[in-house]
Amino acid sequence: SIPVLNALKEWLDQIAPKVLPDSKLGDAVSYTLNQWEYLTRYTQDGRMPIDNNLLERDIRIFATGRKSWLFSDTVEGARASAVVYSLMLTCRASRVEPLAWLRHVLTELPQRAGDADITDLLPFNFPKTAAA
Repeated sequence: SIPVLNALKEWLDQIAPKVLPDSKLGDAVSYTLNQWEYLTRYTQDGRMPIDNNLLERDIRIFATGRKSWLFSDTVEGARASAVVYSLMLTCRASRVEPLAWLRHVLTELPQRAGDADITDLLPFNFPKTAAA
């Protein structure tokens, strides 16, 4: 990606002074140059995705859920829905299969004291718990 991005940057720098700033091409060139740091950030860390499609997909769930939450009977019901959404998205972000995680938690949780530390049951800790 880096050689392609370097060539693109060089081309943008060359064409920028030649295009009309208020044209569609001028807007595109200006926007790309202004966002260059963000566009190329993924090349500095191999763990970073090239795009934010996963995050956008996760946010869409909350945007569509807002309409459903309007019909929650109580504030606690709406809060419970939000917690479930959050846990399922944490499973997805942690690359944990939600149903397997939920089965594990619902089996393990009743065996614990009410004041027990349950952070080991969170989705991002599930692979460690499952391997033990």
